[in-house]
Amino acid sequence: MSDSHHPSPGSPHGSPRSAELVLTELPPGPDTAAPAHSPARPAEHRGQAPRRHPVPPAAFWRELGLHILIPFFLAAGMGLAYLGAFHEPEPTHLPVAVVGTGVSTEAFAQQLHDSLPGALDVRTVADSGEARGLIKDRIVAAAYEPGQTQAALYVSSADSATTAEIAKKVFQPVAFGQHLPLEIIDVVPTNQHDPTSQGLFFLLVGMSVGGYSSAVAISAVASGISVLWRAAVTVASSAVIAAMGVIIAGPIYGILEHSQFSIWLLSWLYVLTIALLGVALHPVLRKWTTPMLTLLFVMLNFTSSGGIFTAHTLPPFFAALGTFWNGAAWLHAAQSLVYFPGQTFGMDGLKLALWLVAGSLLLALTHFWSIRRIRLADELAGVREDEEGIAA
Repeated sequence: MSDSHHPSPGSPHGSPRSAELVLTELPPGPDTAAPAHSPARPAEHRGQAPRRHPVPPAAFWRELGLHILIPFFLAAGMGLAYLGAFHEPEPTHLPVAVVGTGVSTEAFAQQLHDSLPGALDVRTVADSGEARGLIKDRIVAAAYEPGQTQAALYVSSADSATTAEIAKKVFQPVAFGQHLPLEIIDVVPTNQHDPTSQGLFFLLVGMSVGGYSSAVAISAVASGISVLWRAAVTVASSAVIAAMGVIIAGPIYGILEHSQFSIWLLSWLYVLTIALLGVALHPVLRKWTTPMLTLLFVMLNFTSSGGIFTAHTLPPFFAALGTFWNGAAWLHAAQSLVYFPGQTFGMDGLKLALWLVAGSLLLALTHFWSIRRIRLADELAGVREDEEGIAA
């Protein structure tokens, strides 16, 4: 009878070892102590201070230094370029005219020239009609005509609204000193949708960014195709970017009231140059392609284009760039088409064409350079394999 009260040897409760296995297999609960053979706890739980934020290794700092150079370059370059060009606009040999004839007019013009040495280049014209003609031809920036009861200042906001403002600041004290009220006459005004005359400049900005960003995108996916196909894709994408800019500036915002097809052709030529240069530089510069294009077509291009301040109000360095840079050429030609119809811009077209030729030649040169580099690498790999075979 007593045996019936004890579990059989084969039952789960029949041996101490089985009970031990059951206990060790159960997960420890809130009231269950951890088994004696549980893994050792980390060192920090044995009294040592934890290292929550270990110092990154040297490889991290080297990699960070290489990558952070690009934003440092862009920040310094943008600050130096924009502040260097625009922080203190002052007239430098600004061409102006004084309306009138006789000895008194000549003396007044000379006095005006001497009062602001290096700031103004003063000439005299016979009448207001001649003054208006010089302004329409963009030969002079402003013309001052003193009269018996008031003075008139002729300017052109379409050429540059900021230059017109600078001319006002120059001649308002002159008229005040002569006790004459000053009337401002805008000979070539902008349209109602572009009161600051900077709409074309901002179109230039948009197309420039589209041009060099398309170059980076094309280079990222087109390295395996022939150089002719890369050029063809670049030509097509440039046409689309130029068309988008003209549509936005024309039908959408009304900045371009006419000559839209001509502006598109001009813009296509401009964008294509930037894109070709970007595609050409990518095999050589790699990740530095975007900073280099930003240097060329943002830092140096926008500041020398004359879109904010004209060359006669810029520091000498940026004024000199504007004589041959492609952004200045595009803007001057676009202004001729939009606001100065009939005015020739052959020199601007020549500058844009030369830039395009330079971009095309650079694309060919870097293409052949890439082929030669790959061939030399393959030859070097073959020599290594032969040497390893001989050694083996």
